Amino acid sequence: MKNKIWFITGASKGFGFEIAKAALATGDKVVATVRKNAKALATTLGNEDRTLIVTLDVSNESEVKAGVKEAIDRFGRIDVLVNNAGYGLLAATEEATDEEVKRQYDTNVFGLLNVTRAVLPHMRQQGSGHIINISSLFGYLNSVPGFGLYGSTKYAVEGITEGLALEVKPLGIHVTAAAPGLFSTEFVSTDSYQSSHLILDAYKDSVGMIRRNTTNIHGSQPGDPKKLADVIVRLAASSNPPLHLPIGPDSVENFRKKTAQMTKEVDEWEAISNSTNH
Repeated sequence: MKNKIWFITGASKGFGFEIAKAALATGDKVVATVRKNAKALATTLGNEDRTLIVTLDVSNESEVKAGVKEAIDRFGRIDVLVNNAGYGLLAATEEATDEEVKRQYDTNVFGLLNVTRAVLPHMRQQGSGHIINISSLFGYLNSVPGFGLYGSTKYAVEGITEGLALEVKPLGIHVTAAAPGLFSTEFVSTDSYQSSHLILDAYKDSVGMIRRNTTNIHGSQPGDPKKLADVIVRLAASSNPPLHLPIGPDSVENFRKKTAQMTKEVDEWEAISNSTNH
């Protein structure tokens, strides 16, 4: 099988960085996008003949289009798109400002759509490709106070993935929402997630407790990001990839809890829910 061309957003650290390394280790070629410090990433990844570092902000559509064109000009195609760029917002819904929520959606949702729209014409022309959208265990079940708004962006990613998959399957393109659990990346370090500027005393025992403890778990999360990267490489090699893929025992558990919860509620209310036809 010929080597693949990967386009990975948010590749400076965390999942994006590990996925880029894992793809390069297989002999594939990688376009890795960053918002800054492109030279540092180029030095770290190496493999200059098989690596292209592109500076762009996924929320800037013109930069995205230019970055995709640069990738096509260099390697001629894109076989695997990994929509990984994103960050977490820690806030009670009442605490978060309009600007903070919009900025969260601009990156996690609208940025993903910008990149997807820019890459799809090339995959359509090829008649092949695999789009892997990085979701979250919070995209199944919002189980931690304060991450509801972040989780809502991942619910959106799950929904976008489902709709897109229906549209592009006849074109030979696969789509997967990969939902990692808690992995020992920089996600909960103070420079990788944002907390709302407003902090209300009313939420001190719920969101406040999470806010106090989040930095304490940095580095102690159970998941190994290198193993997640290996899963993504295996996913990209599959001829029949799943639409939804929880990654990590905690993500699988969240999926099971959510489906059990919904089944229970639907069963309990089924008679009433079914009583509405003429």
